[in-house]
Amino acid sequence: MPEIVDYLIIGAGPAGLQLGYFLHRAGRDYLILEAGETAGDFYRDFPRHRQMISINKPHTGWDDPELNLRMDWNSLLSDDPDLLFTRYTERYFPHADDYLRYLQDFAERLDLNVRTRTRAARVARDEVGFAVTDDSGNVHRGRRLIVATGFSAPYLPPVPGIELAEPYTEVSVDPEDFTDQRVLIIGKGNSAFETADAITEKAAVIHLVGPSAIKFAWRTHFIGHLRAVNNNFLDTYQLKTQNMVLDGVIQRIERQGDEFVMTLSYARRDKVVRLAYDRVIACTGFKLDSSIFTDECRPELAINDRFPALTSEWESVNVPDLYFAGTLTQVRDFKKYTSAFTHGFRYGIRALWHMFESRYEGVEWPYRGLSAKPDELTDAVLGRINRTSALWQQYGFLCDLVTVGPDGTARYYEEMPLDYVRESDFGRADRYFTVSLEYGRGHSTIDPFDVEAGRAWEADPSLDDRYLHPVVRHYHRGQVLAELRLKEDICNDWSGEEDYRVPLRDFLAPKLVEA
Repeated sequence: MPEIVDYLIIGAGPAGLQLGYFLHRAGRDYLILEAGETAGDFYRDFPRHRQMISINKPHTGWDDPELNLRMDWNSLLSDDPDLLFTRYTERYFPHADDYLRYLQDFAERLDLNVRTRTRAARVARDEVGFAVTDDSGNVHRGRRLIVATGFSAPYLPPVPGIELAEPYTEVSVDPEDFTDQRVLIIGKGNSAFETADAITEKAAVIHLVGPSAIKFAWRTHFIGHLRAVNNNFLDTYQLKTQNMVLDGVIQRIERQGDEFVMTLSYARRDKVVRLAYDRVIACTGFKLDSSIFTDECRPELAINDRFPALTSEWESVNVPDLYFAGTLTQVRDFKKYTSAFTHGFRYGIRALWHMFESRYEGVEWPYRGLSAKPDELTDAVLGRINRTSALWQQYGFLCDLVTVGPDGTARYYEEMPLDYVRESDFGRADRYFTVSLEYGRGHSTIDPFDVEAGRAWEADPSLDDRYLHPVVRHYHRGQVLAELRLKEDICNDWSGEEDYRVPLRDFLAPKLVEA
């Protein structure tokens, strides 16, 4: 029988490597399986047009590495100052080849245990753990299995004739192949607009179609919504250059001779039209391919069967010891926060490692001991929120936790998922505080560039500050007793005496006496 490791990871992309780093540093028994020739092999082909939309900002004016990570969306967490992606390129939107090179270096320099050219073909379970059979018939075994593959299959909506469309994963990236063609692109997300922008100079007509209105990342603050770097195509639509963005439901797609005919029901009016194209491209997203799992360990799926259904510890809700890491964890904050992206899930993975250490290795989640005095806790909270990159990047999802004991001491824990705090033993404590950074509730309902709407919002005392600001909550056994929302600051400097230190100290003082 093959040797069994404690932690078996599928996928050596950024998520698998990040978890591998923490396990390696802790001296744990682990193995990472990678289907490609090297770590990070996904980035040989994706994104298809090679420009990433995760920002890279080497020049921040700061000397503090922790603050710099607020502006660095690509680096993985490590103790090696040379393993920062900002050392690899100065391009704000970097080329995917540079990221591939970075991930290869990350794996090699840290001597991570990665086994390449090992594609997981079948996942089974027995009384000891998981058995992963690769496409060469070799079996790899682990007591716990962590899937960090990213999405392994395109998602196609249930539209009659959708099989006639070319998937984003396979369609040509050579603009010449679309010269003088009428092109239908199904989808209105970043991959759809990226594809449209790439062929704009050559295609005769381009239509983007989807049932919902476009959501802009600069308005919602969810970076998976349409990014400004990809929305040049909107000019070609609104300035009448034969291109269109259509809101509607596709009833069917048919092949008629050399053409593809789409029947579309408009969303904004009671009308059905039929439009003909030379090419149809599906840019409709991705999903987890759960077919590799045998029946006894196939994870329950959620959201149109695209994502694994997960607990607050990123464990499958129906398969014990089966975990997910990286973009596959976004089911916990779908289209709200940043778990789908490297600059979000790198911190989630550090939290997952702490969960592993606590659950399987008997190592308590690290904390700082403090006295439960208002001034000391105020200093600790403001010190953290003025420097942390984790709470900044995982706003609304991660929090710091302060527990208060009956002996006048406090424990300060960093970077726990808010849901995990509520659902774990921590949430059953008599008194505790959470510290997070959040946008104002309802912030995405108005255009941030609409000055009059902004003035009306700020004039209403019942509304929160719209921009990112500190939030401190006081709990008793999982129930919120009180909440303090400190003011936003245009420079993200939450250290002032009158606006921050005094209100926070006054909020904490009576509750510490109660505890």
